[in-house]
Amino acid sequence: MAIKTVTTVAELQAESARLLTSKGGTSQGLVPTMGALHQGHAALARTAVKHNDVVVATIFVNPLQFGDATDLDRYPRTLDADIALLEEQGVDLVFAPTVDEVYPDGEPLVRVTSGVLGEKWEGASRPGHFDGALTVVAKLLHYGIPGAGLPASGKSQGGLPAYRAYFGQKDAQQLALVRRMVADLNFPVKIEAVPTVRAADGLALSSRNRFLDEAEREAALVLSRALRLLEERAMSRQPLDLDSARAMVESQPLVALDYFDVVDPGTLDPLAENCRETPFRGEALAIIAAKVGPVRLIDNMPLAS
Repeated sequence: MAIKTVTTVAELQAESARLLTSKGGTSQGLVPTMGALHQGHAALARTAVKHNDVVVATIFVNPLQFGDATDLDRYPRTLDADIALLEEQGVDLVFAPTVDEVYPDGEPLVRVTSGVLGEKWEGASRPGHFDGALTVVAKLLHYGIPGAGLPASGKSQGGLPAYRAYFGQKDAQQLALVRRMVADLNFPVKIEAVPTVRAADGLALSSRNRFLDEAEREAALVLSRALRLLEERAMSRQPLDLDSARAMVESQPLVALDYFDVVDPGTLDPLAENCRETPFRGEALAIIAAKVGPVRLIDNMPLAS
């Protein structure tokens, strides 16, 4: 069956209910995106399709996440290619609304605040970014609740169908914030993380990679190399020696480091123990952000001893 694209919330809820009924489905997955899709997004879609009877992907470039109108205008819009990629993964339905559909009264006067968790790292570099991201994710999660248009006879014995939403580990801070929002505000959805997808040379896939020239792309590889170095040290229970890994990144002239640290995966607070001299034990998350030429890139690596 060919993938279907809808542009209104009413169409989304009616069509997802129809799909659940026609498939006899008991679960629905949601894959929120901003378009400009790549194989990282394809992995999200494939994972959702594997574990759900009906899968909805959203494509919406959210203006609330952009502090600069130029960045918003520059963001790639590749809707036809995006829909084709999603169809290849087996996604059932694409929701591609207009700005007026998502924000019918203009920019919302009330927004979801990311709190202290959203003020650090990416939040410090991009003030207001996570408030905008959480606000639209909250709306999309509500739009995608399965069974909104489903008759009682189509619901499972436990009530509404199971509901899962899929986010990439690459955006580690966003993932942590969405999980906290869902837990703190009791959203009826389970958040599933999908591991970062990398190119053969190790660079994390990103919609921004297309803006790198050949020299910049080669320079950008130092981010993943530094993260891999920490991963190897953690796995062998060596001191992480973050300072030497940071120096590796700073030695690359085309790379301007913003931050590079090892944090608690849930709170994103730096580890109390710096692990310069003592062996690393436990679990943590190495996070990094840098400008490579004009392009800002982020990456991270889960660490476990």
